[in-house]
Amino acid sequence: MKEDCRIAVVSMASITGRIDLNVDKIINITKRTVKNGAKLVVFPEMALQGYSNSDMDVLALTLIDPVIKQLARIASELQVTLLVGFAERSEDNQKPYISQLVAFPDGKVSTYRKVHLGRLEKQWFTAGTEFPVFSSQGIKFAVGICWDWHFPEMAAIYSLKGAEVLFAPHASLKISGNRNKMWKQYMGTRAYDNSVYLAACNMSGVDSRGREFSSGAMVWGPKGEILAESLNENEKVLYADLSAFKLNELRTVERKSMKDSFFLAYRRKEMYTELLELEVGSSQEAQ
Repeated sequence: MKEDCRIAVVSMASITGRIDLNVDKIINITKRTVKNGAKLVVFPEMALQGYSNSDMDVLALTLIDPVIKQLARIASELQVTLLVGFAERSEDNQKPYISQLVAFPDGKVSTYRKVHLGRLEKQWFTAGTEFPVFSSQGIKFAVGICWDWHFPEMAAIYSLKGAEVLFAPHASLKISGNRNKMWKQYMGTRAYDNSVYLAACNMSGVDSRGREFSSGAMVWGPKGEILAESLNENEKVLYADLSAFKLNELRTVERKSMKDSFFLAYRRKEMYTELLELEVGSSQEAQ
């Protein structure tokens, strides 16, 4: 990391299908976080349209849509890096992507497209095929969306590609379980194993279809420690100050001690070819 960075991760309620109201809320929250010193602000999965399956083919947007241009203009005016979840229209105008908009201070925009779709999402959405790493505000960062974070290989790829901060926007329903409790079971491990900061936020509230989201936001340090957390079930902006020195000292290839190792530097990647070949159940077949 080139410099310290204050981030803001937002647990926000969205109204399904009301892009106009959702974008106004996103802009107002962003202005408030910038006044509080945030350089990078992250909103939940599908925050722009509200999380839904069946009607996103109609509500999906492209990067040249006026709403996206509006967010890009706000990022430029406020000199902030803005990450907003939205349904992105696919090139064939069929099933959209579940994407995270990245709007940079220079007015440019890019996206991450969710690679690992949930079981029900596969019927309605197109899976992404790339793991991009972005650079802004003196840090290199990457995004994974909700279900993505159950696959540890993704975090390793990002770290090996130079990502220093990983963002995990969610839209997890309360019926699926307590998301904050689940995060504590595996998110810190993603940060620890890959020597990265990791920040997660979830959609909150009850949407216009009566579905309740489990809310919450958390930030982990590169040793897997919790730096900040909000278990509040209401909307909440969680701030965290990320230390460049702390991360840079840990991510040196020269190992100072076992506990301060950048573990990925000591992989034996020639031993991992089986990872690409084995399927679930292979061990039983071998017996």
